[in-house]
Amino acid sequence: MQVRAYEPADREALWDLKERFERELGALGGEDKSEQYSGKLTDAYRDRYLDWADRCVERDPGCIVVAEADDSSPRTDGDDSPDGDDGPTSEGDAATEFAGYAFVLPDDCALIWDAAVLNELYVRENSRGGAVADALTERALDHARGQDLPLSRIVLDVDGDNDRAQAFYRRHGFSNWGEMVARDLRERS
Repeated sequence: MQVRAYEPADREALWDLKERFERELGALGGEDKSEQYSGKLTDAYRDRYLDWADRCVERDPGCIVVAEADDSSPRTDGDDSPDGDDGPTSEGDAATEFAGYAFVLPDDCALIWDAAVLNELYVRENSRGGAVADALTERALDHARGQDLPLSRIVLDVDGDNDRAQAFYRRHGFSNWGEMVARDLRERS
Protein backbone atom coordinates (compact mmCIF):
# COMPACT_ATOMS: atom_id res chain seq x y z
CA MET A 1 0.00 0.00 0.00
CA GLN A 2 1.15 3.49 -0.80
CA VAL A 3 -0.34 6.62 0.78
CA ARG A 4 0.08 9.70 -1.40
CA ALA A 5 -1.39 13.12 -1.96
CA TYR A 6 -4.65 13.31 -3.90
CA GLU A 7 -4.42 14.78 -7.38
CA PRO A 8 -7.27 16.21 -9.47
CA ALA A 9 -6.89 13.26 -11.87
CA ASP A 10 -8.10 11.07 -8.96
CA ARG A 11 -11.57 12.65 -8.96
CA GLU A 12 -13.58 9.60 -10.04
CA ALA A 13 -11.85 7.25 -7.59
CA LEU A 14 -12.28 9.79 -4.76
CA TRP A 15 -15.97 10.12 -5.57
CA ASP A 16 -16.41 6.35 -5.47
CA LEU A 17 -15.01 6.32 -1.93
CA LYS A 18 -16.93 9.43 -0.85
CA GLU A 19 -20.20 7.96 -2.06
CA ARG A 20 -19.56 4.72 -0.15
CA PHE A 21 -18.62 6.75 2.94
CA GLU A 22 -21.88 8.72 2.82
CA ARG A 23 -24.06 5.64 2.30
CA GLU A 24 -22.42 3.76 5.17
CA LEU A 25 -22.61 6.78 7.45
CA GLY A 26 -26.29 7.17 6.68
CA ALA A 27 -26.94 3.48 7.31
CA LEU A 28 -25.58 3.84 10.85
CA GLY A 29 -28.53 6.06 11.76
CA GLY A 30 -31.44 3.97 10.61
CA GLU A 31 -33.81 4.31 7.70
CA ASP A 32 -34.49 8.07 7.97
CA LYS A 33 -30.81 9.02 8.13
CA SER A 34 -29.99 6.54 5.39
CA GLU A 35 -32.58 8.12 3.09
CA GLN A 36 -31.27 11.62 3.84
CA TYR A 37 -27.66 10.69 3.12
CA SER A 38 -28.50 8.70 -0.01
CA GLY A 39 -30.82 11.46 -1.21
CA LYS A 40 -28.09 14.08 -1.24
CA LEU A 41 -25.86 12.01 -3.55
CA THR A 42 -27.00 13.76 -6.71
CA ASP A 43 -24.87 14.69 -9.71
CA ALA A 44 -24.94 18.31 -8.55
CA TYR A 45 -23.66 17.30 -5.08
CA ARG A 46 -20.96 15.15 -6.68
CA ASP A 47 -19.73 18.00 -8.87
CA ARG A 48 -19.86 20.48 -6.00
CA TYR A 49 -17.96 18.13 -3.66
CA LEU A 50 -15.23 17.31 -6.18
CA ASP A 51 -14.78 20.97 -7.15
CA TRP A 52 -14.49 21.84 -3.44
CA ALA A 53 -11.96 19.04 -2.91
CA ASP A 54 -9.86 20.42 -5.78
CA ARG A 55 -10.05 23.96 -4.35
CA CYS A 56 -8.98 22.66 -0.93
CA VAL A 57 -5.97 20.89 -2.44
CA GLU A 58 -5.03 24.04 -4.37
CA ARG A 59 -5.02 26.03 -1.10
CA ASP A 60 -3.41 23.33 1.05
CA PRO A 61 -1.56 20.68 -0.98
CA GLY A 62 -1.62 17.32 0.76
CA CYS A 63 -4.80 17.96 2.74
CA ILE A 64 -6.37 14.98 0.98
CA VAL A 65 -4.42 11.74 0.86
CA VAL A 66 -5.34 8.45 -0.76
CA ALA A 67 -4.19 4.92 -0.09
CA GLU A 68 -3.47 2.93 -3.21
CA ALA A 69 -4.36 -0.70 -2.64
CA ASP A 70 -1.58 -3.25 -2.73
CA ASP A 71 -2.89 -6.61 -3.88
CA SER A 72 -0.50 -8.38 -1.53
CA SER A 73 -1.94 -6.63 1.57
CA PRO A 74 -4.17 -8.79 3.74
CA ARG A 75 -7.75 -7.57 3.69
CA THR A 76 -10.00 -8.57 6.52
CA ASP A 77 -13.04 -7.25 8.26
CA GLY A 78 -11.30 -6.40 11.51
CA ASP A 79 -12.72 -4.09 14.13
CA ASP A 80 -10.02 -1.43 14.03
CA SER A 81 -11.12 0.65 11.08
CA PRO A 82 -13.09 3.85 11.74
CA ASP A 83 -15.90 3.03 9.36
CA GLY A 84 -19.24 1.49 10.25
CA ASP A 85 -20.19 -2.11 9.78
CA ASP A 86 -20.02 -3.83 6.44
CA GLY A 87 -22.52 -1.25 5.25
CA PRO A 88 -24.88 -1.40 2.32
CA THR A 89 -22.25 -1.56 -0.42
CA SER A 90 -20.81 -4.63 -2.04
CA GLU A 91 -17.33 -5.32 -3.29
CA GLY A 92 -18.94 -6.42 -6.53
CA ASP A 93 -19.60 -2.76 -7.27
CA ALA A 94 -17.38 -0.79 -9.61
CA ALA A 95 -13.79 -1.18 -8.52
CA THR A 96 -11.60 1.71 -7.51
CA GLU A 97 -7.85 1.93 -7.35
CA PHE A 98 -7.93 3.29 -3.80
CA ALA A 99 -8.30 1.46 -0.50
CA GLY A 100 -9.24 4.67 1.32
CA TYR A 101 -8.71 8.38 1.84
CA ALA A 102 -8.30 11.02 4.53
CA PHE A 103 -9.32 14.66 4.19
CA VAL A 104 -7.98 17.30 6.59
CA LEU A 105 -9.58 20.69 5.99
CA PRO A 106 -7.16 23.39 4.78
CA ASP A 107 -5.60 25.41 7.58
CA ASP A 108 -7.54 28.52 6.59
CA CYS A 109 -10.53 26.60 8.04
CA ALA A 110 -8.74 26.05 11.37
CA LEU A 111 -10.67 28.89 13.00
CA ILE A 112 -13.86 26.82 12.74
CA TRP A 113 -12.80 24.76 15.77
CA ASP A 114 -9.53 26.57 16.63
CA ALA A 115 -7.85 23.37 15.47
CA ALA A 116 -7.11 21.17 12.51
CA VAL A 117 -10.20 19.31 11.32
CA LEU A 118 -10.11 15.72 10.12
CA ASN A 119 -13.15 16.09 7.90
CA GLU A 120 -13.29 12.57 6.49
CA LEU A 121 -11.50 9.24 6.88
CA TYR A 122 -12.79 6.26 4.95
CA VAL A 123 -11.48 2.78 4.20
CA ARG A 124 -13.14 0.42 1.74
CA GLU A 125 -14.76 -2.63 3.28
CA ASN A 126 -12.24 -5.10 1.86
CA SER A 127 -9.28 -3.10 3.19
CA ARG A 128 -10.45 -2.78 6.78
CA GLY A 129 -8.65 -4.46 9.65
CA GLY A 130 -5.20 -3.92 8.20
CA ALA A 131 -2.80 -1.04 8.05
CA VAL A 132 -4.73 1.25 5.69
CA ALA A 133 -6.67 3.25 8.31
CA ASP A 134 -3.56 3.55 10.50
CA ALA A 135 -1.46 4.84 7.60
CA LEU A 136 -4.11 7.35 6.51
CA THR A 137 -4.52 8.59 10.10
CA GLU A 138 -0.79 9.06 10.58
CA ARG A 139 -0.51 10.93 7.29
CA ALA A 140 -3.46 13.16 8.27
CA LEU A 141 -1.88 13.88 11.66
CA ASP A 142 1.45 14.72 10.00
CA HIS A 143 -0.31 17.10 7.63
CA ALA A 144 -2.20 18.76 10.49
CA ARG A 145 1.03 19.24 12.47
CA GLY A 146 2.30 21.39 9.62
CA GLN A 147 -0.73 23.68 9.60
CA ASP A 148 -0.90 27.14 11.16
CA LEU A 149 -3.35 26.40 13.98
CA PRO A 150 -4.74 28.54 16.83
CA LEU A 151 -4.49 25.51 19.17
CA SER A 152 -2.29 22.48 18.65
CA ARG A 153 -4.98 19.84 18.25
CA ILE A 154 -7.05 18.03 15.67
CA VAL A 155 -10.78 17.43 15.96
CA LEU A 156 -13.28 15.29 14.14
CA ASP A 157 -16.94 14.38 14.29
CA VAL A 158 -17.66 10.70 14.86
CA ASP A 159 -21.09 9.13 15.15
CA GLY A 160 -21.78 8.25 18.78
CA ASP A 161 -23.29 4.93 17.72
CA ASN A 162 -20.24 3.93 15.70
CA ASP A 163 -18.40 1.82 18.28
CA ARG A 164 -15.83 0.68 15.73
CA ALA A 165 -14.83 4.25 14.90
CA GLN A 166 -14.86 5.29 18.56
CA ALA A 167 -12.42 2.46 19.43
CA PHE A 168 -10.20 3.24 16.45
CA TYR A 169 -9.84 6.91 17.34
CA ARG A 170 -9.23 6.15 21.03
CA ARG A 171 -6.44 3.80 19.94
CA HIS A 172 -4.94 6.74 18.05
CA GLY A 173 -5.00 9.01 21.12
CA PHE A 174 -8.25 10.89 20.50
CA SER A 175 -10.51 11.63 23.45
CA ASN A 176 -13.89 13.28 23.87
CA TRP A 177 -13.82 17.06 23.74
CA GLY A 178 -17.20 18.69 23.98
CA GLU A 179 -20.21 17.39 22.14
CA MET A 180 -21.74 18.50 18.87
CA VAL A 181 -25.45 19.22 18.65
CA ALA A 182 -27.47 19.84 15.49
CA ARG A 183 -30.89 20.90 14.30
CA ASP A 184 -32.80 20.82 11.04
CA LEU A 185 -32.71 24.24 9.33
CA ARG A 186 -36.04 23.60 7.63
CA GLU A 187 -37.84 23.68 10.97
CA ARG A 188 -38.91 27.02 12.45
CA SER A 189 -38.38 27.87 16.11
